[in-house]
Amino acid sequence: MAKAVELEVAGRTVRVSNPDKIYFPEPGYTKLDVVRYYAAVGEGALRALRDRPTTLQRHPDGVTGESFYQKRAPGNRPDWIPTARIGFPSGRFADEICPTEPAAVVWCANLGCLTFHPWPVRRERPDHPDELRIDLDPQPGTDYEDAARAALRLRELLAEAGMKGWPKTSGGRGLHVLVPIAPEWTFTEARHAVIALGRALEREDPDRVTTAWWKEERGERIFVDYNQMARDRTVASAYSVRARPRATVSAPLRWEEVPDARPEDFTLTTMQERYAAEGDVHAEMEREVYRLDTVLEWYERDERDHGVGELPYPPDHPKAEGEPRRVQPSRARRDRPES
Repeated sequence: MAKAVELEVAGRTVRVSNPDKIYFPEPGYTKLDVVRYYAAVGEGALRALRDRPTTLQRHPDGVTGESFYQKRAPGNRPDWIPTARIGFPSGRFADEICPTEPAAVVWCANLGCLTFHPWPVRRERPDHPDELRIDLDPQPGTDYEDAARAALRLRELLAEAGMKGWPKTSGGRGLHVLVPIAPEWTFTEARHAVIALGRALEREDPDRVTTAWWKEERGERIFVDYNQMARDRTVASAYSVRARPRATVSAPLRWEEVPDARPEDFTLTTMQERYAAEGDVHAEMEREVYRLDTVLEWYERDERDHGVGELPYPPDHPKAEGEPRRVQPSRARRDRPES
């Protein structure tokens, strides 16, 4: 292995161990390539992570080796990387790192962190989301183009509610639309807002969009994964490298780019080039803040007028008031007693 190297990142010196270790065999990217990528897009990556409790998805031996999610802050972190205590649905707590400068992103990359999973909260208010995250997830038989179609209609719905969304690729086939919101609502309310938006999309185009939690009911449609807004659920942050053979990244997009974008075109190399030429195309996002009042009125209207309310939570969450049974529909039919 080559000797460790040191990088200067915004006034900090970050040591990179084993710089020649191969992380992505197909394109031949090394650990140092990954670390230099994060140094190159550091301000943009930090914008998505700043002051957010963040889980690290680590691949210390590259994408062909074992990986793990690290929620608790590494014990050897420098004292200039702060933490915040967050509570899980189980009632347990953990202190997670909260990046506040680009060097923190690079330091984590040296640990083998490819993908950053920040909470939609800031460390000052860990129980009140300040970012709505709408995950448009292509199901088998659908692809990015289907997600893009749903995203463009979602943009119109957000405008009707007095809000603006910021689209990005997931790094896979899907799209994420992020909405900065005032930190005045709970996780439950923010999740209800996503459910309301998902139902509005589904009602308009039921053959192409679904909010069905159970995979057997989704069909060849775009799933609005509302549970990504539940506590302790996260999405890959903007600029995060994904553990895929070609080292694709989660790419911030302008709305006019959404229809013709191709997720596979945004890689560790091409994103550096794009960032150098155009900077962070979501930089203005930090200057915006919206309210959920209108969308939460939609949720209440759905309950009142359509008789639909709470949807199933992930299995590790406590049972919510009004939540339907967490039983797969086909199993529920098998278990139903004969009359």
